[in-house]
Amino acid sequence: MAIRTRKFIGTLALLLLVVVWSLLGMTAAQTPWLASSRLLQAIFYVVAGIGWVLPAMPIVSWMARPDA
Repeated sequence: MAIRTRKFIGTLALLLLVVVWSLLGMTAAQTPWLASSRLLQAIFYVVAGIGWVLPAMPIVSWMARPDA
């Protein structure tokens, strides 16, 4: 697969990841046990804000792989 095609597919995958991650994060943020505690909210938002990077790293490394 050409690098140009991989970058296009990877870009679409990253956009999908960010949309799904944010929707799941918004859903989880509305749970009563999280909404009642400021400390849990702070921890949740830090983890949710940084957490999307872990699934994005393999996509980015796949996109950057040179052609065979």
